Amino acid sequence: MYLKIKRLIDFSLSFLAMILLWPFFLLIAIIIKIDSKGPVFFNQKRVGINKQHFYILKFRTMRTDTPKDMPTHILQDPDAFITKSGKFLRKTSLDELPQIINILKGEMSIIGPRPALWNQYDLIAERDKYGANDVPTGLTGWAQINGRDELPIKLKSKLDGDYVENIGLKMDVKCFFGTIKSVLKNDGVVEGGTGDSEIATSKENYK
Repeated sequence: MYLKIKRLIDFSLSFLAMILLWPFFLLIAIIIKIDSKGPVFFNQKRVGINKQHFYILKFRTMRTDTPKDMPTHILQDPDAFITKSGKFLRKTSLDELPQIINILKGEMSIIGPRPALWNQYDLIAERDKYGANDVPTGLTGWAQINGRDELPIKLKSKLDGDYVENIGLKMDVKCFFGTIKSVLKNDGVVEGGTGDSEIATSKENYK
């Protein structure tokens, strides 16, 4: 029952956000185009509810020659790929704003486990243990306000499982305001190799 209410809340808030934030979308788009060559938006194949694939939208913060389908914190020298405007957008999480469109389309929720990359097989498998692949993925979630990129896969999945176990309006509100606090403090953002690879080792990952 709550998932139906959650979807109604998601649609209403994301629709309102698009109306209010379109001038910021336009301004950011202009800055990105002036700063570097390439498209304004970046899309990437991700895993949504019930492990269905969809393409997540972000403002482009990296050069067009950046290795694809690899989390930034796995790159050995991410600063070599992040654009000048991208550094600011990532630090403030403004690069995530276009995901409002994903939420409007019903591909994501405002709150939920962050959608894994299609080739993060170990993370996807670990989330299966907690039913975290069976709920809507989110713009932010319980794991994001408790460590984000710093978390090893097993702990991140456990936190996603805690969210599933306690899913409800109270938990979503806690995650929402916790996200605001984390963004202001710039908590848990790692731009570079952490030693805990979230991508399964396979040739396909590096094509």
